[in-house]
Amino acid sequence: MKKYKRSLDSRLDYPLILPVLLLLLIGLGSIYIAVSHDYPLQVGRTMILQSVWAILGIIFAFIVMHFNSKYLWKLTPIFYILGILLMLLPLVFYDNQLVAATGAKNWVSYNGKTYFQPSELMKISYILMMAKIVTSYQSVQKATDLVDDFKLIFRLFLVTIPVIVLLKLQNDFGTLLVFMAIFAGIVFVSGVSWKIIIPIALTVLIVGGGILFLTTVDWGRNFLMSIGIEKYQIQRIDAWFHPFENAQNVTFQQAQGQISVGIGGLTGYGFDVATLPVPVRESDMIFTVIAENFGFIGSTCLILIYFFLIYRMIMATYNSNNQFYIYISTGIIMMILFHVFENIGATIGVLPLTGIPLPFISQGGSSLIGNLIGVGLVLSMKYNQLEVDDIDFPNENGKVIYRRSSN
Repeated sequence: MKKYKRSLDSRLDYPLILPVLLLLLIGLGSIYIAVSHDYPLQVGRTMILQSVWAILGIIFAFIVMHFNSKYLWKLTPIFYILGILLMLLPLVFYDNQLVAATGAKNWVSYNGKTYFQPSELMKISYILMMAKIVTSYQSVQKATDLVDDFKLIFRLFLVTIPVIVLLKLQNDFGTLLVFMAIFAGIVFVSGVSWKIIIPIALTVLIVGGGILFLTTVDWGRNFLMSIGIEKYQIQRIDAWFHPFENAQNVTFQQAQGQISVGIGGLTGYGFDVATLPVPVRESDMIFTVIAENFGFIGSTCLILIYFFLIYRMIMATYNSNNQFYIYISTGIIMMILFHVFENIGATIGVLPLTGIPLPFISQGGSSLIGNLIGVGLVLSMKYNQLEVDDIDFPNENGKVIYRRSSN
């Protein structure tokens, strides 16, 4: 079967690249404002580091964009194992002060220096592994029933268990929620029966609602702590319910963040303004900088850029006829979408704080590089698409499967 690629220019998804570049520029400007007011002596170092991370992320995205499905298919198990091994490092190499401040051992630190957060890179490896399992299973099971659907979910859960265990040991509940969102998104598009999805979704809602209720009563809090939920996690939920009670200590971050968003008004105060102290304004609370400086209009424009980015990713997924890529893209979309929804939602008080960064904007190299690699994977769908397309990797029986392009 003859296959050939289109011209280089037609293989680049410029409408997807544009919002990413805009978000990177907005991020640099927002970080400058936050750091110049909170840590004025560290402005130069912070901006140089963030710029270097952005450049490295773009380089990695460019490299990943050239990976075709066969190459990714072969490397996926290696990436997954490497990701698991890296997630073991924070359990050994960590900073006691950072753990005391955040309650989590999720950063690799040594000799007082913090280097990177392995779970951010593990998200990409996890997405690749999930996509491989679904694609491989569906290439064998042409017609499925409930038993087959449960078998698929079981396989996906097997590769999820090590991640859950490690995140529990790291005490990183916020990142665990991201992995659960990825898991849910891939299962949803995999064609699993609604007879399974609906009961599971209802169970999650009931359990989640029950946990929220238990945090409102003393005996409930004691019960939650007895089953392994940390006190600071309960306090975060309590702070979500009552952000302006105990605003001088426990709920200070939530209260200051919501006030900062509110005082920005319609148009904001203009560039380089920070009237209120907001903890970790440069990372988890970066949305307060945008809201205070550019108001409701600027905040809405930012959200619209994210919407456009997600739309372009969905269109790239829709136009792909490579099943492996489709599930990879679904995982990337869920990862970025959940980050945006949780970060902004927590900042404005709609959701509890979980310490999740805002994609492409918050300070930090691990998250930025991980997200840019994700973009590179989505770009690779169009870049490597053939005129007669394929799922051109072997299934479990060693056969190569092709599917004719719909273009």
